Amino acid sequence: MASRRDFFKSFTKPLTLAKEESLLLVRPPYGKSESFFQSECPSCESKACVASCDEKIIFIADDGTPTLTFKQNGCTFCDACADACTEGILSLNNVETSTWLNAIFKISLEACVAHHGVICHACKEPCIDDAILFNGMFNPVIDDEKCTACGFCMSRCPTQAIGYTVYELKNEED
Repeated sequence: MASRRDFFKSFTKPLTLAKEESLLLVRPPYGKSESFFQSECPSCESKACVASCDEKIIFIADDGTPTLTFKQNGCTFCDACADACTEGILSLNNVETSTWLNAIFKISLEACVAHHGVICHACKEPCIDDAILFNGMFNPVIDDEKCTACGFCMSRCPTQAIGYTVYELKNEED
């Protein structure tokens, strides 16, 4: 039987992505497909998408492509990155990818304090899509149909109980 100390220590451990999932990156909204990110973005000299983001969540990965981090904020889908993209990879014409990101968010039952009887709504409060549902005061779950993967819930969770899996953006042109 685990001690209370071990139980509370488990809350300090962030969720980790499986090794194969970590190869894919969360892309800014309005993107065409992963192949376009890989072929066009590394040669972009302006990296204007990074500077345009008021939330400061876009950064350039080691492979020279834009990716998102949700450590401090989430995506507001403000269109600024698409407006700034000089290569056309991020475009407001990409209607299929305009209101969501290529990630699926989940709440860890083990790390979430609400699943252990503590009243906490830190993840629900910033969710503008009302995608986090509670069973009474406890047991939050993310409604995949409503969730846009904006990441605000992840940045607000005090125990880092929210993680995500990434899937590859595909376009019919690929």
